[in-house]
Amino acid sequence: MDEKLRILLCEDDENLGMLLREYLQAKGYNADLYADGESGYKAFLKGKYDICVLDIMMPKKDGFQLAQEIRTINSDVPVIFLTAKALKEDILEGFKLGADDYITKPFSMEELVMRIDAIMRRVKGKKGKEITMYKIGKFTFDTQKQVLIIDDMSTKLTTKESELLSLLCAHVNEILERNFALKTIWIDDNYFNARSMDVYITKLRKHLKADPSIEIINIHGKGYKLIAPEQEEK
Repeated sequence: MDEKLRILLCEDDENLGMLLREYLQAKGYNADLYADGESGYKAFLKGKYDICVLDIMMPKKDGFQLAQEIRTINSDVPVIFLTAKALKEDILEGFKLGADDYITKPFSMEELVMRIDAIMRRVKGKKGKEITMYKIGKFTFDTQKQVLIIDDMSTKLTTKESELLSLLCAHVNEILERNFALKTIWIDDNYFNARSMDVYITKLRKHLKADPSIEIINIHGKGYKLIAPEQEEK
């Protein structure tokens, strides 16, 4: 049995905080609840947490400030912000600080758990060994040589094309979140990089055209999905 995932939960609304903590514990996580950024920070210094769920509006230290301080101690720990208002400036500010995700209140607890699981899968995926060969439909993709092969035709990909296709393959038949892809490959999810990524997606679609069973679809407001036939386990 895996060690329980440890969550640092900072929420100044006592009722919501207690409900969240109980729900997360019922789902098999270890969740510690703190009502302000100051006590949350002290707890982070002492404890070993796998993920932080931070309310933005908190006394003594807001979620942004807390995230910044947490990031100086541990630059890799995932952070999810809870916010009462879906202000674009807030969201951009959050992503600038390296937020992994953002949830606007009111939200369903189930949604929070799904987001936590998705982030932890990505974190594990990053730490996992690099896969050097992917089979997508009739294609073989060699990530090290950056070559896409079908029958006797091989296409050399650019580094960015190769990185993007690797991410799509790692999430095959699942949504590859736009912000995650941007931050992983381009480091910054600004408007220009987002446009640039669209161009690379179009290029990859052309490269993959030779096998009609494969497509890269846009998931509105979320990202992309590489649709490919499931590979038979040998």
